[in-house]
Amino acid sequence: MNGKFLEITNGSATPLAELPVLAIDEFLQTVVTATGKGWRIASYFALPREKRHQLVCVLAGSSRRLALMSALVEGDRFPSIAEYSPQAHLFEREIAEQWGIQPEWHPWLKPVRFHPSYRPGVDAWGREPGSIKIGIMDYYRVEGEEIHEVAVGPVHAGIIEPGHFRFQCHGEVVHHLEISLGYQHRGIERSLAGGPSPRSIHTMETIAGDTTIGHATAYCTVLEALANGEVPERGEALRAVALELERLANHAGDLGALAGDIGFLPTMSFCGRIRGEFLNMTAELCGSRFGRGLIRSGGTRFDCSHDMAADIRRRLSVARRDLKEAADLLWDTPSVMARFEGTGVVSPETAKDLGLVGPAARASTLAQDVRTDHPFGYYRYRSIPLVTGHSGDVGDRAMIRWLESEYSIYFIDDLLSRLPGGPCLTGIREPAAEMIAVALVEGWRGEICHSAVTDAAGRFASYKVVDPSFHNWMGLAMALRGEQISDFPLCNKSFNLSYCGFDL
Repeated sequence: MNGKFLEITNGSATPLAELPVLAIDEFLQTVVTATGKGWRIASYFALPREKRHQLVCVLAGSSRRLALMSALVEGDRFPSIAEYSPQAHLFEREIAEQWGIQPEWHPWLKPVRFHPSYRPGVDAWGREPGSIKIGIMDYYRVEGEEIHEVAVGPVHAGIIEPGHFRFQCHGEVVHHLEISLGYQHRGIERSLAGGPSPRSIHTMETIAGDTTIGHATAYCTVLEALANGEVPERGEALRAVALELERLANHAGDLGALAGDIGFLPTMSFCGRIRGEFLNMTAELCGSRFGRGLIRSGGTRFDCSHDMAADIRRRLSVARRDLKEAADLLWDTPSVMARFEGTGVVSPETAKDLGLVGPAARASTLAQDVRTDHPFGYYRYRSIPLVTGHSGDVGDRAMIRWLESEYSIYFIDDLLSRLPGGPCLTGIREPAAEMIAVALVEGWRGEICHSAVTDAAGRFASYKVVDPSFHNWMGLAMALRGEQISDFPLCNKSFNLSYCGFDL
């Protein structure tokens, strides 16, 4: 890469001094060139450096390659590349909101959330902190006599989290959907500065409650990389079992929710119960249905006995049979497929431009999965098949969930039948000083990226989390273009993105 990139592997750390610092124009041009050649922006953030800021970009390529690069920003402005690399647009808006440095010529520069700048007195839009009101912002509008606007949320029926959806419609057809989040910003990334502390792992487990294992695994992998620590093979295996159980619970729940959104109650009812079965298997491992308390730096806090493994395998076999019957009801019912097929299509080109991840990307034919592209933990020893869709519609996003569930069940069953011996947890030293570490994990919703930078004392100078939802919300907006507004609940469910995972 001609010295412009520092190539690392997933779950590794490197001295901060080795991070290439390019001239800003060269840095931005390199990002644009790389994304044009198939690399993807996994994370992009700013570090305060005395009176300047250092932009840091983590690029994910194929063949297990991750690339780090950086540039210093002089003053409070830097050129935007969003026009040439759309997947950068939300990262640039976030950098502007957090640090008050403005990406010039950004095509749609507006705050991502509703919090004051991290630099007191410096706001990219010149706002006073007291003038920032949650939910108050300029929304995109389509003009015309027959155009009407539909606003939904931020408070919704049921138990989902707050988020505002604003549709620009002509009749029933959606021309544009703007999604506004940030109603529950918790300041998690800022709270981690100075860590790790004993409570950091608990914070990670609640970044997105349905992704406890995914985020906890990424965090622990970062710590282990910073301490140059190794996890016992048994601990790696149990982490993989827990991660796949988390995937199964959520995929089963989503298949049921998709059925419910079109009024197909049999599969909805069956999957609600089956999801509970997978959650109960996780509880068998650690006492928590969402896996809290299981993943710890150095391995897993709980072991799995022979009898426990046998019991989970037996229950897994029953759950597989039940899930197959529930899913087959979907695929064999013409009225269901008529609602799924051709609805909410995201083309491969759009998915690639936006940098979509996870099942949403794979449904749009993109063959990317951290478990195979950047294997971590036990996936370094045992691969799991990658599945892709054909048309990028709701049907493909549902089918991907079913096929991945099948493979996850086989993976867990095989792993539990021959768990490696030895301990599941080992001690890990304190993080090394002035290092940068990156960990990617394929959560059930897609790629999770955690990046940490330590100071001279080995404490977190910066901790950046990218939940897969951050990449995929714009994908949902694009899926609605040209669709009937009545298709929104179905399209929304087919992505099932996290509100709180976005608001960090």
